[in-house]
Amino acid sequence: MKPWGGRFQKDTEKIVEDFTASIFFDCRLAEEDITGSIAHCRMLAKTGILNPGESEEIIKGLEEIRKELQQGSLEFKAELEDIHMHIEKRLIEKIGPLGGKLHTARSRNDQVALDMHLYLKKKIINTVRLISHLQKSLIELAENNLEVIMPGYTHLQRAQPVLFSHHLMAYFSMLSRDACRFKDSYKRADIMPLGAGALAGTSFPIDREYTTELLGFGDIYENSMDAVSDRDFVLEYLSNSAVLMMHLSRLCEDLILWSSSEFNFIEMDDSFCTGSSIMPQKKNPDVAELVRGKTGRVYGNLISLLTMMKSLPLTYNKDMQEDKEGLFDTVDTVENCLQVLAPLVKTIKVRGSNMGKAVSEDFSTATDLADYLVKKGIPFRDSHRVIGELVAYCLDKGKLLSSLTLEELHYFSPLFDKEALTCLDPYQVVGSRNIRGGTSPRQVKKYLEKARKIQKQNEEYLS
Repeated sequence: MKPWGGRFQKDTEKIVEDFTASIFFDCRLAEEDITGSIAHCRMLAKTGILNPGESEEIIKGLEEIRKELQQGSLEFKAELEDIHMHIEKRLIEKIGPLGGKLHTARSRNDQVALDMHLYLKKKIINTVRLISHLQKSLIELAENNLEVIMPGYTHLQRAQPVLFSHHLMAYFSMLSRDACRFKDSYKRADIMPLGAGALAGTSFPIDREYTTELLGFGDIYENSMDAVSDRDFVLEYLSNSAVLMMHLSRLCEDLILWSSSEFNFIEMDDSFCTGSSIMPQKKNPDVAELVRGKTGRVYGNLISLLTMMKSLPLTYNKDMQEDKEGLFDTVDTVENCLQVLAPLVKTIKVRGSNMGKAVSEDFSTATDLADYLVKKGIPFRDSHRVIGELVAYCLDKGKLLSSLTLEELHYFSPLFDKEALTCLDPYQVVGSRNIRGGTSPRQVKKYLEKARKIQKQNEEYLS
């Protein structure tokens, strides 16, 4: 008979058991369920609801079940619905009716909420650490290529020259914000729901503060109805993951473009690429493409849970069982993407000469030439027009700005002198951006020093 089957006159249809069972995905909460149950048992003993002998026997049984779960010897069955009932049934098999006392003063509603909080606390910490590993790879690649200059782009058109390291560190900054978001969301995961019961609390004289202390939570849900119906902390993880995956997707898009023959700015290591079944010459950036593609499934998991929660009345509804598969899939996707990208980035071969050649064969220094005239007293809008006409002249004559003579410059403005020619040197242009956040070597080196500290803090997060 089901643990809740007392008021039912018929057995559950097999098709219903299969449809409603969650064991085949919530089994990954087994460790958290054992941990939470042991803490609950200790609290029951402390408050006199169980005697010390009963508590010790129950905890011993739970530890044995923990080992069985770790060894994979516990068989999962759809008719037992979820991981909570599997552990409870196994406990009763091991120690008899006493095992049934463990569920005193709790419901599966606050039990599963507790498991989810415990699980996400661990996963948030791990996500931040994995972010730090990718950050470390970006720092190392940037430090090893500090002299490399490349075109910066807007609208995927060459815009202004930048340091390659400056471009890389833009992604470091994005990842830093991601880490901050996950760290902040930890506070919402770090709230203890056990003791809320099904929805209204319990009449037993439990000690929620003691349970909180045993489990290492920082706070307690103050409202029992909120405790069992809250999935904000899951939504936050999914939302933060969606933003993180968006950043990873943008990074991968750059890597894919740069590794193409049209750009030829970088080469990904053979160990992170694949070939073609028909075209022998191909070297495909499949890892980067897959990260880019997997972003969509993380977005979908967020939208799915938001939609599911949208109109649910308080408190618990079976719909909320649908929170787990999307969360688990997101956790796996995020962890896998971060784990594979860190070594991929670390092994990238930079073709600095190709980047330098590209930036010397375009008009990306035009803005600095316009700024030169502004410094001579011309309003920017007028200087913008002058340089625009100068670029049109170059296009008509098949020239680059760097090939112009001083006489040609004078044709467009008498204010040009020999100093103006330095504005056409990409390295001079990059060096002139010597403001905080700019692309000059001096500023990039400063940020790299700061980045090392940030990365280290993320790596050591709650260690």
